[in-house]
Parts: sequence; C-alpha cells; structure tokens
Amino acid sequence: MKESDFVENFASQFEDVDPSVVTMETNFRNVEGWSSFTALSIIAMVDELYNVKITGNDIKNAKTVRELFNLVQERKK
Repeated sequence: MKESDFVENFASQFEDVDPSVVTMETNFRNVEGWSSFTALSIIAMVDELYNVKITGNDIKNAKTVRELFNLVQERKK
C-alpha cells in the first residue's frame, strides 16, 4: 500500500476539496467539508479498497492522515 495512493483515495472522499491540500501530515478534521458523513465515507473506502475494518472510534482517536494510514497498514497484516 503506497502512501500516495492512500492520500489520493482519502482526499477523494471530500467534495469540492483540492486533493493537493491533503498530505500525510494533514489534520483531516481541519479540511473544509469534514463531517460525520465524510468519516463514514472514509470507513467505507478503507473497507472497500484495503479490506480493513476501521471504526468511528479509530477515526476519532486519529489526528492525521498518517495515523489512519498506519492503522490500516497495521490491521492489513
């Protein structure tokens, strides 16, 4: 799993957000358009593309895209 692909897939869950503003260090809650719906979209995206289950609590406990990426990588093993 490549970081760049994860960031691209993560950024695509936001409507009307320039994907270039999202990096591994982005605090995703600060991205314009972040909502509970976006969180659900991230959960579904991770399940569909990476076959990994994450929860709302996982998202609540993470701050950056990198923290979610690391969690997904850890659970993928």
